[in-house]
Amino acid sequence: MANPTSQSSPLPAADLSVGAWHLDPAASSVRIQHKAMWGLVNVKGAFTKLSGEGELLPDRSAHGTLTVDAASIDTKNAKRDVHLRSADFFDVDNHPTFTFTADSVTADNAGIAQVTGHLTVLGTTRPLEFTAQAAAATPTDVTLTGEVAVDRVDFGMGWNKGGMLKGLTTVTLSLRFTRH
Repeated sequence: MANPTSQSSPLPAADLSVGAWHLDPAASSVRIQHKAMWGLVNVKGAFTKLSGEGELLPDRSAHGTLTVDAASIDTKNAKRDVHLRSADFFDVDNHPTFTFTADSVTADNAGIAQVTGHLTVLGTTRPLEFTAQAAAATPTDVTLTGEVAVDRVDFGMGWNKGGMLKGLTTVTLSLRFTRH
């Protein structure tokens, strides 16, 4: 989310500063939602500990990394959070983080970016592509938003007692990067 005190708006990628960028974890979020209870309940949660960095190159392309502390999941239900941290799901004792490496981020002049990279969860790496939007931008900060569907089974999360879990997990990103 953008800093509420700044007056920023979507800008063409050409207006952003070339160089290293750092994730502002206090102004960023990674949220998930998944249908449970045989599709009757939409379970939502957020990860509260994030880190990341990126680099904008002179040709206006970018690359970077986002790291999510898997144990920081908060669904507002302590018992469910403990289960999500267990070996049935995130297995935080053996895999404390999830990592997305953006190999290529290419934005157009309207602030739409095509993101291509790899997501690593539970030691398994899979390619991942999605579209992001520059929701707010100045030459020294940019907030990218996006949504991507992920199949948890692709990463070895097969627990599904009684067929309770349905469909894909939706991951919603709002990532604010600052230039120093």
